[in-house]
Amino acid sequence: MFAQVDPKVACIVVRFAPVDVKNLLARTLSTELSVALGQTVIIDNKPGTGGMVGTAFVAKSAPDSGAMVLAAASHNIAGSLYTQLAYDPQKDFAPMAHIGTADYVLMVHADVPAKTAAEYIRYAKANPGKMNYATAGVGSATYLSMACFNGLSGIDVVHVPHKATGEAIKEVISGHAQAVIAASISALAFAKDSRIRLIGVTSPKRSRYLPDVPTIAESGLPNYQFDSWFGLLGPMGTPLAEVNRVNGAMPTLLKDPVVLARLDKQGIEPQALSNSDFAKLLAIDYERMAKVVRASGAKVE
Repeated sequence: MFAQVDPKVACIVVRFAPVDVKNLLARTLSTELSVALGQTVIIDNKPGTGGMVGTAFVAKSAPDSGAMVLAAASHNIAGSLYTQLAYDPQKDFAPMAHIGTADYVLMVHADVPAKTAAEYIRYAKANPGKMNYATAGVGSATYLSMACFNGLSGIDVVHVPHKATGEAIKEVISGHAQAVIAASISALAFAKDSRIRLIGVTSPKRSRYLPDVPTIAESGLPNYQFDSWFGLLGPMGTPLAEVNRVNGAMPTLLKDPVVLARLDKQGIEPQALSNSDFAKLLAIDYERMAKVVRASGAKVE
């Protein structure tokens, strides 16, 4: 049974509550996308079960419903992390439009005697089981990025889950946790805060938002990489004409000064891709994230 959506209205499903950064991204695009498509584009927040409720809704929507889910790296992560899903991240979705990418940064409390990833790893190895790291919960990007870091470096640190990235950052600032990996844009406000130290970005190249912070790969853990794409996915079987219509609107949107300014505030590097290139990115990212999940040792029943 397909979930029904008014075919005269396009719908961007946001998998989290209205306060989530992805909701801000959806609102960044919805008005301009409405104009570009000549069609009303609404936002429908469907939070629950780590984003799986909203994702499943789109997977089960009619191919011509106009439903799209605003997805990110966590979409592919779910395929390897969860033993049971109500959908297949690869087979149940049509790539509609790639929006851009975002990177993350490793932040430590000032009491941790480390200015580089290598120094942090050495300190953690000298204190096994005595340090902890804060996250936005199992399955979140903050969790998997750090769990992968721990697995690759061979360190033993304790996971302390929270409900949101903001809470995890506050725990590090207060000294209740020693480390967190958070979106670079979230870290900007604390770049000069004496209570914490930013010691490495997770992307393969330095972040435009934190150009003075080295990558984790160059500062102590070669081959480490964790960043996230953002894009719109429709139900598998979405008519090619509709896919092309949405995809064709994105290059223009991503040149709009208003949209660019909003994306910049959210730490998102804009990048439009063709349908085929976006599909290739999704396939490659799925395999990459499967390796991340395996390295982390995480699994959710």
